[in-house]
Amino acid sequence: MLSRIKKNDNVIVIAGKDKGKQGTVIKVSPKDDEVLVKGVAIVTRHAKAKKSGETSRIVKEETYIPLSKIMPICKSCNKACRVRTKLLEDNKKVRVCHRCQEAF
Repeated sequence: MLSRIKKNDNVIVIAGKDKGKQGTVIKVSPKDDEVLVKGVAIVTRHAKAKKSGETSRIVKEETYIPLSKIMPICKSCNKACRVRTKLLEDNKKVRVCHRCQEAF
């Protein structure tokens, strides 16, 4: 099965507190239907010192967001798009923009 979103895709958030933000996909978790996007869904975590000499700190990092809340950005038309699949002559599936019919 061909995934709608893959690593290193440019995506836009279409729902939630980060609506309208764009970023690059860092990691995809297909089992949980979640995605890690660079610069989106930033949370603050307090990291406790584990070893002696180490200090406690506050860390800001990305967290997973549901796959249904993002859409890929087409490279040719530069807009958020739905994804279709197309079968090529050599029986290879490719992802295609629904709007402009260009392959990703």
